[in-house]
Amino acid sequence: MASQRRNEAEITPEGLAHLPIFPLPRAVLFPGVVLPLHLFEPRYRALAQHAVASDRLIALAALKPGFEMDYLGRPPVYPIMGLGRVVAEQRLADGRWNIALRGLCRIEMLEERPPDAPFRVIRAQRLDERERYGDRVAADRLRDLILQLTLRLPELRAELGPLLSETRPPGRLADVAAGLLVDDFGPRQRLLEETNVAARLERVEELLVDALLDAAVARQEPGPKH
Repeated sequence: MASQRRNEAEITPEGLAHLPIFPLPRAVLFPGVVLPLHLFEPRYRALAQHAVASDRLIALAALKPGFEMDYLGRPPVYPIMGLGRVVAEQRLADGRWNIALRGLCRIEMLEERPPDAPFRVIRAQRLDERERYGDRVAADRLRDLILQLTLRLPELRAELGPLLSETRPPGRLADVAAGLLVDDFGPRQRLLEETNVAARLERVEELLVDALLDAAVARQEPGPKH
């Protein structure tokens, strides 16, 4: 919790006023989730170099449908995106970068800055969460579902173990669960856009119940006939 508060304290108004973004198809970065990224285009190599040399902040933005028509330009992105901090980096001999981006918070793009850099830069504001006391009850239900998933899907235990062993605020628990367990872009983006913690917990719970039902059905399916 202390490291989380320290990382979030490093998000300054100046940083949000000139924030570089990395636009990708179907890309969602949730707070509390670490995402490995490979940057190979020249503009994004410049982005990595800039971030590592400054405040290490990059916003991960999802490209809207139809981006292929203007991919090399400035195609529209979803205005709600995840802000992350580069927590590890590797610059390869040919100039490409491997980075690990840890999600810090949700932000909303207010405007895009003029194209003065090789990469895109925006002005953004941080989105605060609305949490209530009852969210902790919903978070306990979510932890129970995660435990059931680890029992029914042993291959997920290594990923899900930290969700059960570490104490997180309800909203952060929902975010990390969504980041690890929700695969489809549409639900992921809608969960990122949901600042109401109760609503987000409820939706993640629904998605995990569906996953448990799918796992139960898969276990009941007969094997191949010989």
